[in-house]
Amino acid sequence: MSAPIVQLAHAAFSVNRCPSCVSWSRTGILACATCHSIALYDPQKNVVISTLNGHTGRVNCVHWVQKNDCSAETELVSGGSDKKVIIWAIEKNKCEQPVAAEGHTEVVNAVHAVYTQRSENELLIVSAASDCTVRLWLRRNVKTECLQTLSFGKGFVLDVCISFLPGSLVPVLACGADDSRIHLYVLQNEQFEKTQVLHGHEDWIRGVEWAVTGQNLFLASCAQDCLIRIWKIFRKTAKENSKTEDENSIKLKENIFKVKEKDTETSYAVTLETVLTGHENSIYAVHWQPSFSRDGSIVQPMSLLSASMDKTMILWEPDEESGVWLEQVRVGEVGGNTLGFLGCQFSPDKSMILAHAFHGALHLWSRAPNKQNEWIPMVIISGHFDSVQDMRWDPDGQFVITVSADQTTRLFGPWKKKGQSHVTWHEIARPQIHGYDMQCLAMIGRFQFVSGADEKVLRVFAAPRNFIENFSNISCISVEKLLLNEDTNLPEGATVPALGLSNKAVFHGEILIQSTQEEGKYNSVSEQYSQPNFQPLNLTEPPTEDHLLQNTLWPEVQKLYGHGYEIFAVACNSAKTVIASACKASKREHAAIILWSTTSWKQLQSLSYHNLTVTQMAFSPDDEFLLVVSRDRNWSLWKKQEGIPEQTEPTFTLYASTDKNSCVHSRIIWACDWTPDSKYFVTGSRDKKVIVWGDCSLPSMNEEKSSALIRPCSSLLDTGDSITAVSVSQVLALDGSYIIAVGLDCGIIQLYKWKHSGTVNDWLKCLAMDQSLLSHTLTVKQLCWRSCLGRAGHDDRDNGDWIQLASCGADHCVKIFDVYRKAL
Repeated sequence: MSAPIVQLAHAAFSVNRCPSCVSWSRTGILACATCHSIALYDPQKNVVISTLNGHTGRVNCVHWVQKNDCSAETELVSGGSDKKVIIWAIEKNKCEQPVAAEGHTEVVNAVHAVYTQRSENELLIVSAASDCTVRLWLRRNVKTECLQTLSFGKGFVLDVCISFLPGSLVPVLACGADDSRIHLYVLQNEQFEKTQVLHGHEDWIRGVEWAVTGQNLFLASCAQDCLIRIWKIFRKTAKENSKTEDENSIKLKENIFKVKEKDTETSYAVTLETVLTGHENSIYAVHWQPSFSRDGSIVQPMSLLSASMDKTMILWEPDEESGVWLEQVRVGEVGGNTLGFLGCQFSPDKSMILAHAFHGALHLWSRAPNKQNEWIPMVIISGHFDSVQDMRWDPDGQFVITVSADQTTRLFGPWKKKGQSHVTWHEIARPQIHGYDMQCLAMIGRFQFVSGADEKVLRVFAAPRNFIENFSNISCISVEKLLLNEDTNLPEGATVPALGLSNKAVFHGEILIQSTQEEGKYNSVSEQYSQPNFQPLNLTEPPTEDHLLQNTLWPEVQKLYGHGYEIFAVACNSAKTVIASACKASKREHAAIILWSTTSWKQLQSLSYHNLTVTQMAFSPDDEFLLVVSRDRNWSLWKKQEGIPEQTEPTFTLYASTDKNSCVHSRIIWACDWTPDSKYFVTGSRDKKVIVWGDCSLPSMNEEKSSALIRPCSSLLDTGDSITAVSVSQVLALDGSYIIAVGLDCGIIQLYKWKHSGTVNDWLKCLAMDQSLLSHTLTVKQLCWRSCLGRAGHDDRDNGDWIQLASCGADHCVKIFDVYRKAL
């Protein structure tokens, strides 16, 4: 069987900033809401299996629908900011035809669903939205209808959960609202009627969840009052109803309500079972351990998980002797500029627990072998929580660095577990945690990069020794090889001073001073309340979120001042000697490109031609040319000046350009790149056209003749949508053609082969990555080919057949693709 043209090697994502964005199925698959999609992730294999695309707004809640016999789930329900509820039928981790339920007029915040007792073809769904309503839906086969709309006036319902009353087929609905009350509804006469209002919480109720144990139904609720309440619903027998209470007996108050079912009236009572206190901030989620089947009966363990904004997750269980609920385990994160947890989940067998945090990070703990209450942090996927603006491979193709509007720079690399051949990708470092939205970056060397953000300053970073040593352990590359061309006096790590934006280098001697200082002896108040210090760790596997936040920063080695507005684009030449940068501009004087020396860090030259913001720049592989594209719909080509003595810095002069009379593109040019032989360059524009220009190897005497020589060499390629990213592989196809990847505004990535032939049919479309797993759901921001043959992290045996493409997008996702050359 032949290999597919493209296969996904990695997809990095984070979870949306909502309490119900993760659900764990009995098959071990995590459904995670990420931007407008749902990622199906296997934490055991550390791979994204599939992505479900159907929402057009942010996905706010997901829920695997549990089957009545506790078998593996096959359906998933989600709600989003597009006001839709979608039911996904999952078969072999794929969804063929999702069913949408539309009716809400505002954002859907919570969903839950159960199968009716009559048939699994009937699914009862409840959804809560910001339109102050709760809607109940019935899905029969493939048709969905709205059964009822419950109005809450001007109040909001923040969470919903539906189950069945003990020993009956009557559904009961719990709604946690912003009035600090839990509203209970029971199905009577084909309509849900309010039967009880549970008082007790003193702030917004953030989570409610049912659990059935025998003849009792338990409801766990949590709120912003830092408390968890567990309520019990049970059937009242006729004997209990008629029995008179002893005046001196002490008993919890019972709220009694009656339910009619098939001409039979049954009394039920609601009591407060217990109140759990232990969290120090708002509690956003509670989750019961999943029930399981044993000897033909359903068993519901009495284990409850809670997640709070105090950065902790607590596992609660009742004491075997006294029955008093006690805290069994407390896990969480320490330090870092983060907020707390928004959600929590049990694994199906309770061997692992998971929390997702305010900034989208997942935290996974696994129970230590043979130790009941000891939990170990585990490796899990991570990614950006806002639009990923730019990315680059390192020169040797061993890792990828990305920048995002979430104000972080992240480094992703491959990892192979000991004794396993499977390679997985992980976030290995977070070199920059900034105070401005990141915009662009360029690699200056293997362990050095320059980045630009929504500020006027460019910042240069270099890897510390601790990162290089850990990268060596994780990637299995010898540390001597990695340090071959590096400075011997490398800092160990970096830390950020209070109220600062610059990563300050920490050297070996400073670590010793910090670690040996006696507790309680301080020379000043600033030492007593000092910032958390960098602590070097010896890692053999990818770091956890805590370590990424505090101990993987890279020291800032230089700041480059010169631009008058926010940095928008940056590039570095192949020799790593010259940096080109540009900022946002609405006038010609601000649209000038500044060239910098990477040895002296001084300005070399200012290149002025464009009238509006320069969107992208690219040096030719032979460093002879600098290509610039702009919002003004033109490109300019700058040539390195000949005949300059070697000891002086290079200068560039305008070689060729387009203007309003000669420009071919009719809209903003977003992207450009060079062919590996430096003969041709490619431009992509919002006008949906890709054009190859050249031949740049032809001799020319002046700008006027050069502009006449540099003309379109290809036919106009219409991609059908606005082009936002273009990248040309440095490795040719087997037939000698150039391999060009094109990213579109709709999120699709297209692969083409092009060869200069002078004919109309010179473009050959190889593939359109429009499948759910391969495509992005929003704008493709950047594409970047690995500069050499093979796949990072793999053995060299079959690497000649593969090349790798990295992409990032406005959907917060970073993707690495393996492209099979022989199939192109």
